[in-house]
Amino acid sequence: MARKLRNNGEFKEDWRRLIPPLVANAADIPHLEAPRVQLETVDTEVEDLLAQQASLTAQKQEISRRLQVRTAEGRRLATFLRTGIKQHYGIRSEKLAEFNLQPFRGRKKVAPEEPEEVPQGV
Repeated sequence: MARKLRNNGEFKEDWRRLIPPLVANAADIPHLEAPRVQLETVDTEVEDLLAQQASLTAQKQEISRRLQVRTAEGRRLATFLRTGIKQHYGIRSEKLAEFNLQPFRGRKKVAPEEPEEVPQGV
């Protein structure tokens, strides 16, 4: 019963165990020579691709770290600039809308509540 292979490393190991006996018995099975050569080519290419993948994974992690640092720096700078704009123009200036900031327009007045009528005792 054949076992199921799950990842690229297991496939490559399986191929590496398969190729030497094919080479050793090439005289007995000449019709399998061309596919064996193709498998060796595929094996070499898969090895190169796995190396590239590992390199790109490392690059992706480094880029993710750099992106996180730069994003945090950008957020801090944007907050600093918004505060400076508010300080320069004032919090009530309509000029703030040009910078996509909400000017302070005061609080909405709440209508005074009328006291509830209390029924007189009977």
